[in-house]
Amino acid sequence: MLKPNVNYRNLKDSYLFFGISKKVEAYRKAHPDLPLYRLGIGDVSRPLCDAAIQAMHDAVEDQSRAETFHGYVPECGIPEYRKAVAGYYACRGVQLDPEEVFVSSGASDELGDILDLFDKSADALVTQPAYPAYVDASIMAGRKVSFLTAGPDNDFLPLPGKDTQADLLYLCSPNNPTGAVYSREQLQQWVDFANSRGAVILFDAAYEAFIEGDLPHSIFEIPGAETCAIEICSLSKTAGFTGTRLGYTVIPKALERDGMNLNAMWVRNRTTKTNGISYILQKGGIAVFTDEGLRQIRENIQYYKRNARVLMAALDKAGIRYWGGKNAPYIWMACPEGVKSWDFFDRLLNEIQIIGTPGEGFGACGEGFFRLSSFGDAKDTEIAAERLQELLLRK
Repeated sequence: MLKPNVNYRNLKDSYLFFGISKKVEAYRKAHPDLPLYRLGIGDVSRPLCDAAIQAMHDAVEDQSRAETFHGYVPECGIPEYRKAVAGYYACRGVQLDPEEVFVSSGASDELGDILDLFDKSADALVTQPAYPAYVDASIMAGRKVSFLTAGPDNDFLPLPGKDTQADLLYLCSPNNPTGAVYSREQLQQWVDFANSRGAVILFDAAYEAFIEGDLPHSIFEIPGAETCAIEICSLSKTAGFTGTRLGYTVIPKALERDGMNLNAMWVRNRTTKTNGISYILQKGGIAVFTDEGLRQIRENIQYYKRNARVLMAALDKAGIRYWGGKNAPYIWMACPEGVKSWDFFDRLLNEIQIIGTPGEGFGACGEGFFRLSSFGDAKDTEIAAERLQELLLRK
């Protein structure tokens, strides 16, 4: 008799954002005339930049003519896309062989698929609070998962200690949900730790485009990372591709374990399990990394950063402590004293129609905190900030 994957029994009853959507759906049915202010999931609201749109229109036209038609594309990415991403890294002093860059359909998909490279006996270490997919994907794969928790005492930036044990290390910087960003010195500690024990860092850089100042955008800005890290990124937040689905993964050719080359292994994986990503989407991605494309997407990022400043100003006036906002699209606020995160979610939804994300959904150490997203419409964000400030100031 066929047995299902029994690891699914070890998952929570529902994925965090699915649970939120059910609560919001029930509220909307009960109050159809009330507006909702969505500061919850990290979905963008600005349209794709003109450079990407034009490139995708041109690619569609290519597909309409026999002389320019493209069928299957290379599974690891069309050469121009891989070169464009490598060029983007070169601007920050990171030299990549384009063959170290792999196209993907986005960071979430890749974070699950990349586990194919590692034996199921490899334990995973998740620094929490964390994007819940890290944990769920590892559990589905039958891995043992341990946690390194963070809090206000270390500004939500945990570091390895003498007792830290792991084979796979999930790091996210800027962090989702806290918005915290590791310094070069802090990332160097993680790289040195991974190299010393033969571990591999799975580095989620989905929010790197929001970083300001002299902070690392990539794990590969850190000496030694090429022998211990895989970087996964997406155009979802960088360029608004949440509904368009395009990203990239960097696996250095220098990364080997037990005599096996992980770059070569991923080539084998992609050429076996995929038929590549749409030619049309990759052409749009190439346009993102042109000078004009980068200028346009930075305008959108500044739009979201202005939203973040509006929310932070409201929290400042209300006397609420928070993290993030400056180098990330998320603000990680402390709930009012004694209020649990899901109770705060219900209060915001029912009293002022704001949808946020309860901190407890990102791990037990997130209890008592709450995530706000700056990806919404500017006017809606201003209204939501006013409502939030008024609610927090009530005695």
